[in-house]
Amino acid sequence: MSDNEIGVGAAYALGQLARALTTARTHEDAATRQRAELRVRRWQQVVGGMAGGGLDIGSRTPVKGLPAWVTPEVLHGGFATGEPAAGGPLRPDEIDRAQRLGLPADRRALFWSWLTDAGLAELGELLDSGRYRLEYAEEAALPVVAWLLRAGDRDAALGILEEIAPLADRLRLTPAPSDQQAGDPDVVYRQTAGDVRRTLEQRQPNAQIETMREALTVWNPFADELLSLWCETIDGGRIGAMTPDGWLPRAEQLLARYQHLAVEHTRCTKHRDPRGSIGVLRTALERRVAGTELTARERGLVGSMVEAMLRKRGRPGSAEHTAVRQQQAHEAALPRHHQLAQLVATRLAGLPQDSGISDVDHLLRPVDAEEAHLSGGAVGWPVPRPIARVVARAAAGTPEQLIDRGVIVSVEVLAQLTPRLAAATAASAYPDPALRVLMDATYRAFRHRRSLLLLNLEHQVRLAELPWVQAVASARIDTSDTRAQARRTLLRLASAAVCGFPATVLPNPLVGELSTLSRQAGLELPWVEELAADIFMGRFSAKFLHAATLAGRRLAGSLYARYYDIDYPAIAVIDDNRLIRRARTSDAFDRLCRDRAGAPRKRSWFQVAANGMVIEQAQILTTHNLATIVELGVDLPSADLAKQCVDTVLRLTARIHRNPRPLGTVKNTAYAWRQMLFFLSLSSREEQAAFPVYVEQRLADQPDHVRTRLAPAVTGLAHVTSGGGFDPDGKAGTGRRLLGWTTSDHWMLDPGPRA
Repeated sequence: MSDNEIGVGAAYALGQLARALTTARTHEDAATRQRAELRVRRWQQVVGGMAGGGLDIGSRTPVKGLPAWVTPEVLHGGFATGEPAAGGPLRPDEIDRAQRLGLPADRRALFWSWLTDAGLAELGELLDSGRYRLEYAEEAALPVVAWLLRAGDRDAALGILEEIAPLADRLRLTPAPSDQQAGDPDVVYRQTAGDVRRTLEQRQPNAQIETMREALTVWNPFADELLSLWCETIDGGRIGAMTPDGWLPRAEQLLARYQHLAVEHTRCTKHRDPRGSIGVLRTALERRVAGTELTARERGLVGSMVEAMLRKRGRPGSAEHTAVRQQQAHEAALPRHHQLAQLVATRLAGLPQDSGISDVDHLLRPVDAEEAHLSGGAVGWPVPRPIARVVARAAAGTPEQLIDRGVIVSVEVLAQLTPRLAAATAASAYPDPALRVLMDATYRAFRHRRSLLLLNLEHQVRLAELPWVQAVASARIDTSDTRAQARRTLLRLASAAVCGFPATVLPNPLVGELSTLSRQAGLELPWVEELAADIFMGRFSAKFLHAATLAGRRLAGSLYARYYDIDYPAIAVIDDNRLIRRARTSDAFDRLCRDRAGAPRKRSWFQVAANGMVIEQAQILTTHNLATIVELGVDLPSADLAKQCVDTVLRLTARIHRNPRPLGTVKNTAYAWRQMLFFLSLSSREEQAAFPVYVEQRLADQPDHVRTRLAPAVTGLAHVTSGGGFDPDGKAGTGRRLLGWTTSDHWMLDPGPRA
């Protein structure tokens, strides 16, 4: 890192440490404070490692002594802590193995135990069964060694051992056993049945609901007893005018029971209010039991309280009063959510715990007679929606099915699930069944690897760089069938992402999967990542220029190009330069983005916003992968997708109102607007001409603050669709070009619309 880059990195790390410290010291929730304390320790490791020279932030090998293939523990922003992610304490199965073999609880001792004849045979059995689970890619290393030795490739196995043996005391190099084999690669799920079961088991009673139940079942009946006792003293309409025989002993017993109830039932505190019904009647009763007569004021206060209670619900035992208390008793007896959560957790316990749930509806059936004891006797009671939503996270199905069911709620969630499909595609090139399953699991585990902060346009570590993956590369057989399968998966994921979430920028993990699948399919396509404005160093890799050129083939002269004032033919001239084609970056493209952004070049206090403006221009020029997806041949219902983008724009604009931190929402609104313009540009001229009217009709149904904020953008869109353009400041009369980033006040946040 340069001195300037080091300063930026250190400032970021210190800022994260300060935020974590503040949360750990001041947050009201104990669990949140505990998580913050863990972040504090990790950010302290980062800061200490940077200061002491043990960390080289910005490098592909940020941790001194760890090669690039080791998965580092990475915090937000791409900062390595200095610890390997595949390290930490021994797993339970590793402890059991050490005890079984009489070994010390030591990773190195376990490492060498796997390389004995018995250990290699055990690994072979594990490979053939497929019953194992990889959390990190390193856990595939020794199984690959066992496979190579079984295949007779001793040299390749020894080569792996030379690489991994020096780190055997720090890394887990074998997988954890599992009860489940790898399932259908076409089926994905967000969480396993075991994950969901543990979440439900941890569900605690709702404090407010439990307080209400205590009031209904304990303190309301107690208040009724107090009321009945005082009613016995009424004579001639006056409270306390008489004291029936046995009244004082019964009063004393009732007060003694109050003390017991107050100790046992502590959720509801209204009974302690001296001005409340229980407080007034109980205090007066204590005076009478103590032998003290009530003053006229005290008697009047008790009389007023008794009268109010009788007027509200009637006398205890009357039909009116009984009906009220029966309804309250019914409400108190209803099953609570934590009880139903425990019931569903019990149902889940009978399913395989390491996979998703194929029949969610059966798990969410109403309570039957055999389960009544788990839910307070509520036979036929339905599972509440909050619990159903938790269970739905483990629903298993194709990505398309889960999107339709609302289980995949965002493109970010889709990105988390795509490695399973992509892994099966990548592993299909291995003919050997045991190796194919192992490489499938290795791929998925590798995708859990968090990205590092890299400088100088370095790329993240790739799967093929892992020594054990390199060692079995010769076992791959890439055929036209495997390339066709990669293309089918690529088309499927791209279509699911764009058609399912048309108004959202593709997240980097999904971009990475699409890029990998493109290479496996034999396609040279420029997939571009979303860059972080807070660590952007002002340069784009050459693929951004290639992506912009590809976009220009379809969009030159289009509505999109006219709206954003893009000269795509000029960009194609830059990209045609052979020297640039061979370069890792393009100064001309960098300069074009800076010039279009109009952001100041000198670093300043609003540098992040200035960086964001430059990055946004690169996203506009490249369409941030939308043109690349169209190049694939994905059939997009462009007019419908544009209308879906309008829905998102309206929803996001509504969130700006009274938002204390609205700039992020403004940015996302502009991104959705950009996606809308792209899809609209693929539509017919008639659809483009009619679209502003459609947007105005949708806008007419919105609140005033939404109409006011978005009106300039709608006016600008209508102006461009009719053949006009914006001036250099992005204005056309009252119309405005909608962009997300700015170093000045954004026009969507003007005081007028916010009032």
